[in-house]
This record gives sequence, C-alpha cells and structure tokens, in this order.
Amino acid sequence: MNLFIDAFAWIFSPDRLSGDLPLQLALFQQLAYTFVSVVIAALIAVPVGWAIGHTGRGREVAVAISGAARAIPSFGLLILLVLLLGVLRKPEAAVITFVILAIPSILAGAYTGLEAIDRRVIDAGRAMGMTEWQILWRIEVPLGLPLLVGGLRAGTLQVVATVAIAAYIGLGGLGQYIISGLQLRQLDVIIGGAILVAVLALVLDALFAIVQHLVVPRGIRAGAVAAGSEGRKKTSRTAPERPVGVTTADAAR
Repeated sequence: MNLFIDAFAWIFSPDRLSGDLPLQLALFQQLAYTFVSVVIAALIAVPVGWAIGHTGRGREVAVAISGAARAIPSFGLLILLVLLLGVLRKPEAAVITFVILAIPSILAGAYTGLEAIDRRVIDAGRAMGMTEWQILWRIEVPLGLPLLVGGLRAGTLQVVATVAIAAYIGLGGLGQYIISGLQLRQLDVIIGGAILVAVLALVLDALFAIVQHLVVPRGIRAGAVAAGSEGRKKTSRTAPERPVGVTTADAAR
C-alpha cells in the first residue's frame, strides 16, 4: 500500500511539471503518437472495411490478415523496424508499428458494422431507386457507425497502452517514466508511470463510449426504448395476480 501512496505522491509532485521530461510533454507525446497512428490506420482500414461490408467480398482475406497482424509482437516489430530503417527514423518505425497494431480492430469494426445491417433495409433502398453510392453513404455508413466507433475505440486503447514501448528507443511518452524507474530501481516511479498510462486509457475509453452512444441513429435509439417499454408492459400484463391479503408463502402453497 505504501508503494501506491508513494506513486501518487510522485505523480502529484510539483517536480513532475519541470525537469527533462515534464508530465505535460510526456502526455503530449503519448497522445500525439496515438492520434497519428490511429488516423493513419483508419485511413487504410475504414475504406477497405466498407468495401468488404458493402460488396460482401474479401472477408476471409481480411480476417486472415487481421489475425496475422494481431499475432505480431509489437515490441519485436518495433525493434526490427528500427534496425531496418535506421536509428534516424525511429519515429517512423514507431508509427508503422502502432498503425499495424490498430488496423485489425478498425477494419473489423468497419466491415462488421455494414454486415450487421438488416438486408431488408438495403433492399428497400434499392427498391426506391438508390444507387450503390447512395446506399453506402445514406444507409450503410450511418447505421454502421456505432460498430466502427467501437473498432476505433478498441484500436485506440491498444495503441495508447502500447505507445509506452516507444520510450525504450528514446521517443519519450509516459513510458519514459517506467523505463527510467526500471533503470534506477525506483518502484514509485514505475507504478506512477503505469498509473498514468492506465488513467489516460480510461479517459479515452470513456470519451469513445460517449461518441459511440451519440452516433447511434435517433430512430434506432427511440425504437430500442419503445421496444423495452413494450416488453415491460407485456410482462406486467402476463404476471399472475394475487388476491389481496394472500402472502407469497400462501400463494406457493
């Protein structure tokens, strides 16, 4: 318990705002690598996922590639890319590593969001004379946004936690506190750095949860609320009535 108290004391110490790596700079670096990597991954994965979900072709290939990408150890890939690209391109190596890490979740969210749509809705759009582009942008994309945001949420959480390994090659971030704590054998610094990474991940997760709720079309939300209300009414109508004054035990007998 004393270690956690020492860790929080280290986090809230005024010294964290100054020195070689102040907290605000480490936080900025952590978020910058996360944001850049997720945006690049989304630019690659979202169009591919939408194409797969709309046409229904290539799903097996996408699943195979995603599975292979998930199996790659991020730390090993980072070191390999640094050796291949050179020490002067360490930021590029880190971004490539994190992009590869984020692509599977975003890709899965993109194509499953379209696959989960009721085919009758799409058939109705075609019956109304909509083109394929209109069906994609007016029907499939709005209805598939919640699952896409879910994929972005999962990818972002994976990346923001893994960005800590960038400190191993001298790129800063919150992981630098953990690395320096290991080198100096300071447990409070190690635990404090881990707490900062965890809190940042929880904050991002909460923000994405709010966004995921907001992108649900209002018609679907209203329908879900109406269905829940109707279900409660049916339950109350079908519940057996007990005569006044009869206890539960009496009814059971």
